Amino acid sequence: MRNAGCGMRNKDRRIVRQVASFLLMMTCFLSPVLAEEKWSGVDKTVVEKYAIEHGMETRAPLINMDQGDLLLFVFLLAGAVGGFAAGYSWRMLTERKRIGDEPCAVGEEKRKS
Repeated sequence: MRNAGCGMRNKDRRIVRQVASFLLMMTCFLSPVLAEEKWSGVDKTVVEKYAIEHGMETRAPLINMDQGDLLLFVFLLAGAVGGFAAGYSWRMLTERKRIGDEPCAVGEEKRKS
């Protein structure tokens, strides 16, 4: 016999899941609609404001990441480099070093403990 006082019942779990999924769906569908009108980026609100205040003109970026898949390629390249670095040093990151495993100086033999 299960203890009725411990934990939630299946009916309660189902209700919690339904409410959570409803809130998630509402957040996903309504946030883009509401966010476009209220929130603008930092570039528009801060950077451009001070640039105009100090007499600077807006100009096109040196490397335009908005066109094509250049930004995706940069993230892919960074992930590959990071993955290679982590994979190369995986043993050093995960294995514990034992006391007698110090590298030997040139011409010396490893001590036997």
